[in-house]
Amino acid sequence: MKRNNIGESIIEKIIFIGGISGVIILFLIFLFLFKESFTFFIRYPLKEFFFGKNWYPTSAPPKFGLIPLLLGSLLVTIGAIAISLPLGVACAIYISEVAPRWAKEILKPVMELIAAIPSVVLGFIGLMILVPIIKQAFHLPTGLTALAGSITLAFMALPTITSISEDALSALPRDYKEASFALGATHWQTIRNVLLPAAKPGILAATMLGLGRAIGETMAVLMVTGNAAVIPHTFLQPVRTMTATIAMEMGEVVQGGLHYQALFAIGLILFLISFVVNFIADWVISRQKR
Repeated sequence: MKRNNIGESIIEKIIFIGGISGVIILFLIFLFLFKESFTFFIRYPLKEFFFGKNWYPTSAPPKFGLIPLLLGSLLVTIGAIAISLPLGVACAIYISEVAPRWAKEILKPVMELIAAIPSVVLGFIGLMILVPIIKQAFHLPTGLTALAGSITLAFMALPTITSISEDALSALPRDYKEASFALGATHWQTIRNVLLPAAKPGILAATMLGLGRAIGETMAVLMVTGNAAVIPHTFLQPVRTMTATIAMEMGEVVQGGLHYQALFAIGLILFLISFVVNFIADWVISRQKR
């Protein structure tokens, strides 16, 4: 008995140390980002950074306008969510309410396996298959566009949205469905008017988590979006995202220079966006559990 208590005490301490270590590491990452970014904000005008329309880090003088990178990230992310949300909710409804038991037992694990595919693999598939299709379909000089990035990211966000939405639908009490059937509603009417509204917080949380994954993705968008730091006007235009800019330029800058610190400033903006998105998703999930 005493040995068991000692074992439990050791495990509790290991879990506690692991949790505290995670919090400390996260805080140190934020501190490091903030330190380098703060130095940049002192050396470079805030107005030109947040409202600047040109990203020319090697010009004289250098220009570090965030607008084209921010709009590129938002365009690709909004496109990805617009594609993945209806598909993900439809897949969740099928798995939860329509599919036979044997199909559900196959589809759910397959969907979770798709989430584990490395982003570089999806980016390669997008580059080899999707980009030529877009080029031919729209008669463009290049298929490396925001649309290619949106479709690739939609495929990455789809498993997250499907899995969490399906969990939200499956977690609803059976009373909802039985009461709807007792009133004479059909299965589809029950799904549309009862189950989907009741599962709305879970679907919203799934959307926010999918949004967080899409806006933070680097490798796939780096391979299929064309990486042109210009203000986008359509989905059929090359764009560059904030994550791709950091990945492309960090290896070529002088450590401690203004360009180096500007990339950290972009990282800080991304960190804050991801933090807000994930915070909202956690808040929605916690409300659903109550």
